[in-house]
Amino acid sequence: MRDDLVGLGIAEAGRIRVVPLGLDLAHLAGDLPRGALRRRRGSRTKHPSWGWWAASCRSRTAHVPPGGADRPGDRDDVRFALVGDGEERPALEALCREMGLGSRVTFFGWRRDLAAVYGDLDVVVNASRNEGTPVALIEALAASRPVVATRVGGTPDLLGGGERGRLVPPGEPEELARAVLDTLTGSEAARRRAQAGREHVLTHHSSDRLVRDVDALYRELRAAKKAA
Repeated sequence: MRDDLVGLGIAEAGRIRVVPLGLDLAHLAGDLPRGALRRRRGSRTKHPSWGWWAASCRSRTAHVPPGGADRPGDRDDVRFALVGDGEERPALEALCREMGLGSRVTFFGWRRDLAAVYGDLDVVVNASRNEGTPVALIEALAASRPVVATRVGGTPDLLGGGERGRLVPPGEPEELARAVLDTLTGSEAARRRAQAGREHVLTHHSSDRLVRDVDALYRELRAAKKAA
């Protein structure tokens, strides 16, 4: 966003201070409940489950990876949870029916019980075509959940260029599907990325850090005004 503002001639880079997003993450950083989403849709606990954050506008919604050979939709034991709501939901529901995934995909709509949501997912997917700083991925990383996301906006910064989660190009469902399947295997690499992600967001995206940064900025500006 800073680079965009500089590119538009709004201000020089030196006059823009980037204060990263900060959230209350403590409720996601401990042991999370398991089974809430599965019980609602009648899935067995052993079934791998991956969550897809369905956004409310076209620019931030991507299609569900298709079924077929070596794709998540071809796995009978995989269940899909779409969390969120908006204008794209009818199209996504129709797409799932066309792909024969209706029995394995559940649209949960808006949810406030985030600990139960993240606690029941084996991989969190954010396939937006456009992003700022993705709150859902910060929350997922705080919950130590492996993530797969498109390389757009601030997502690569959050995921450390791939060190804290799998990154794929936007508009490439085949690559997205391969990354999801690889992550679902529960590899040591996926666990390391999830752990690195948790450590990063708890340090750099906590609400306490946000308060400290904003407080320091206001004090700095106040001191500069007095000196002038």
